[in-house]
Amino acid sequence: IPFSAFLLMSSSTGRDDGRTGSPGDGGVTCASCHNGGSFGASLIITTDIPSGGYQTNTQYAVSVNISSSASDHGFQLTAERTSDDAKVGSFTAGTGSRVTGSRITHSNPNQNSWSFQWTSPATDQGAVKFYAAGNAANGNGATSGDEIVTTSTGAFTVLGVSRESQLDFAMYPNPSSAYLTIQLPTEISKAEVNVYDLTGRLLKTATITSELQTIDVQNLSTGIYVLQIHADGKIGTRQFIKK
Repeated sequence: IPFSAFLLMSSSTGRDDGRTGSPGDGGVTCASCHNGGSFGASLIITTDIPSGGYQTNTQYAVSVNISSSASDHGFQLTAERTSDDAKVGSFTAGTGSRVTGSRITHSNPNQNSWSFQWTSPATDQGAVKFYAAGNAANGNGATSGDEIVTTSTGAFTVLGVSRESQLDFAMYPNPSSAYLTIQLPTEISKAEVNVYDLTGRLLKTATITSELQTIDVQNLSTGIYVLQIHADGKIGTRQFIKK
């Protein structure tokens, strides 16, 4: 009984392990425990990502809605690259939700609709889909008698940047253990530099000029990062390796 109570308490504010039913989560949901109920549940994911595709490193609104006759509800959602089911982007929680690693889940079972933010990856990761599992629960203090439903969106591809908006630049050395030198086109005298990890999380900002062209990356952990430069309404992106 104490162990069952612990499971109920932990699930009332969402699970930390993967339960979205997505390919990357092995198709796993909470149906192994939460089952046997029938509430006519349906689950919908909506976003404001344009039909033409998402822009890199951009925040979009995402909502999950469960319609059912149940008294309590919950969900878990993730975003995955369709080519290999890898997790992409990052989430920012809204009212009644919380982020758990590469997923977002409910923190309040008394809602049936949640809105939050997804930040797209900093570089083109190809087509991306959202996957979610929802729980329509009877609120009787037990896991039995609940209904699990799943859904996914169509695939969103990245919105291409026109050639006129692309900023060409050189960057060396790559890999680097300490400093990166960035060589701007001759017509650009100043630019803003942002460094992201592969999930799109901003780690560092700097300003470079034609006189000062280096940025310090010594404090970054070993790995692959994305360097993005903005100048004169143009944008340029390169990956680099911190060794």
